[in-house]
Amino acid sequence: MKMFKKSQKLYEEGLVHLVGAVNSPVRAFTSVGGNPLFIKKAKGSKITDVDNNEYVDLVLSYGPMILGHRHKSVQKAVKKALKKGYSFGASTENEIKLAKIVCDAFPGMDKVRFVNSGTEAVLSGIRLARAFTGKDKIIKFAGCYHGHQDALLVAAGSGLATLSMPSSKGVPKGAVKNTLVAEFNNLESVKKHFKEHKDIAAVIIEPIAGNMGVVLPEDNFLIELKKYVESKGALLIADEVMTGFRSKFGGAQELLGVQADITCLGKVIGGGFPVGAYGARNEIMEMVAPLGGMYQAGTLSGNPIAMAAGIATLTELKKQNPYEHFEEVASILEVLLLESAKKHKIGLVVNRFGSMMNPFFLKGEVTNFVEAQLSDTKKFAVFFWEMIKNGVFLPPSQFEAWFLSSAISDKDIKKISKAIDAAMLAVSKM
Repeated sequence: MKMFKKSQKLYEEGLVHLVGAVNSPVRAFTSVGGNPLFIKKAKGSKITDVDNNEYVDLVLSYGPMILGHRHKSVQKAVKKALKKGYSFGASTENEIKLAKIVCDAFPGMDKVRFVNSGTEAVLSGIRLARAFTGKDKIIKFAGCYHGHQDALLVAAGSGLATLSMPSSKGVPKGAVKNTLVAEFNNLESVKKHFKEHKDIAAVIIEPIAGNMGVVLPEDNFLIELKKYVESKGALLIADEVMTGFRSKFGGAQELLGVQADITCLGKVIGGGFPVGAYGARNEIMEMVAPLGGMYQAGTLSGNPIAMAAGIATLTELKKQNPYEHFEEVASILEVLLLESAKKHKIGLVVNRFGSMMNPFFLKGEVTNFVEAQLSDTKKFAVFFWEMIKNGVFLPPSQFEAWFLSSAISDKDIKKISKAIDAAMLAVSKM
């Protein structure tokens, strides 16, 4: 297509020395067809590709740009930090400042350890759960993604009571032998594992699933899950890498009436820079070196530039308190999607929570990974490209959440509205 001519050229050049011309698989646009877009710049609610096509950005770097791109407060803090140095391999005052902001936002979190990514936060959190309980097995939920570590790249076997099988080549069976897979929103699938295994250290869950599309816990699922896990002497790990600070200033678990034993964070707390974190009450965190025997380290952990961006982002976020506005905007977009789908006689369901949302092209509800997989991904692919052509940047996958930023304007919403109707019309013609 002419409008993506430079992106096409860069894609072809990128194939020479980059794997698939990308550094993360979803950027390859495999599930929607076509070649990936290459981005040149972004500001506020907008992002611009190398062909100078401008879009309202609903990807937001998969979540961290909650204030919009290049917010003046964050940019100012980063510039100030850059003048002092990029990395010291030693402690800085800003690590303490950001740690206090994060711990104050999560009831029951006394200490936090900063790392460099959500993946690193989760693998460290799991190691900590094992160290604290003295047990080996972990339960995760089908459709929840917790980073690309070997132990969690798993798929359910012939039944949810079986041990997991690797879902990626290069992951040995031994790496996932201690990982069990349960069904989201199905407490009985968790109980079945506990009845069959006595050495379960923890259950890890995204409080709001964001990697099978946005899927919410039903009724009191999380509350009952926490009670049951606690009764079995195991820990609950909340992976809030995606949901942290997105639905409230703090975690989604608090809104849902649950307090996890260990919380994993990322994205927003770095303001666009590579940051992850895991935190818990003193009793658990004091197992971590140098206080305890669970070893975890990182040369770039607590990087001064990332800490500055994180402090500026969370300070501005607390000042803005955009969460009611997010709810209003998300509600408007949900209505726009459903009304347009109805007008064009397309089966559609929209799941949303706070500033996260996405549509599924199916009739009925989506409460777990099996139901999410019933969505018509061919329809989504057509929808995606029409949204792109009409100036709205979406994640190139049916199963990735859309995100809102506080920079979104009424003008942006009008543009999204027109794009949705054009995209639904294209889908109706399939």
